[in-house]
Amino acid sequence: MLTEARARTPWLREGACVPQQQVVRDFGKSRAKALRDIKAGLPIRQRAGMPKCKRKREALPTLEYTRRGFRLKAGRLHLAGGIVVRPVWSRELPKTPSSVRVYRDAVGHWWASFVVPAVIEQLPATGRVIGIDWGVGQTATTTSDDHDLPHPQHGRTAAQKLARYQRMMARRKPKRGQAASNGYREAKRHAAKLHKKIARQRQDTARKWAKKVVRGHDALAVEDFRPKFLAKSTMARKAADAAIGATKAALVEMARKHGRMVHLVHPAHTTMDCADCGARTKHALPLSERTYMCTACGVSRPRDKNSARVMLVRAGLDPAGADRARPAPPPGGRRREPGIPLASPGGGVKPTDRRRAWRPVPRP
Repeated sequence: MLTEARARTPWLREGACVPQQQVVRDFGKSRAKALRDIKAGLPIRQRAGMPKCKRKREALPTLEYTRRGFRLKAGRLHLAGGIVVRPVWSRELPKTPSSVRVYRDAVGHWWASFVVPAVIEQLPATGRVIGIDWGVGQTATTTSDDHDLPHPQHGRTAAQKLARYQRMMARRKPKRGQAASNGYREAKRHAAKLHKKIARQRQDTARKWAKKVVRGHDALAVEDFRPKFLAKSTMARKAADAAIGATKAALVEMARKHGRMVHLVHPAHTTMDCADCGARTKHALPLSERTYMCTACGVSRPRDKNSARVMLVRAGLDPAGADRARPAPPPGGRRREPGIPLASPGGGVKPTDRRRAWRPVPRP
């Protein structure tokens, strides 16, 4: 199909065939995935949409070269078709790349993204563990006060300048069917540049914090928090500015890079359980209540700090437990999470029925 198209189309014949073949492969994969979702009867919101054609002015150029379509020589990138690029290297490649993607972003900068095998840079053991709870007022609350991540508010700092560029775009927006003016394109470029700056600031903050956490701890108990639901709440803007998803992804990637163990903990009832005795409150705590007080054992601590300790307990990393289990329950029984073993008084792990969500309390 591609050979026939190149034979009858002069402008297509002028380009290299390697990225064109990759475009055809990507189109086939995307269309096959959309057809499989339709055949499986998935809801529309869960389906992968059919690939659509984009206008030349709206589409950002992307070229992907496989192993036979590029080579590296003397710090230069030689692409198929006689193209030679001298990139500004951000770091040395650990191994020989298998493919490269050359693309242009919304700001107008060109990038080369290489695919290389993952390499683990092992760090020395520290013998420490940490629990991490995500939030909006404070992006990350940990069991260690030195590793808490405050809300950076990068988006709020640039909001006034961004609103100015967006008003310029609104005034110069072209009518339907008309080409955009130079003033509109200039305002759009300024807005894209500012968005890119905010994204880089969030990424830099997340990576520096993740590096600090990973260097000081062997195992991490991280809340498997998905902030998508916050987009429909009154905290949508502040939650988006916190970049919880990007920070979590940076933390997991940094831990993988340095060979640390990461436990993703389900966030259900983490604000209701006591990290010391395991008792659970009868009702969900309102967001205005920032102090957790257990009615069973009487412990009192900040709400987010208690949730961070609950992450450690559920991951089996709490130093108070024995054999990666929770401490033995207090007399009279307590509520607990299903499927978490209880430490017996004589040591070892006591098997329990996973189907039971609570232990009955004997009547006096």
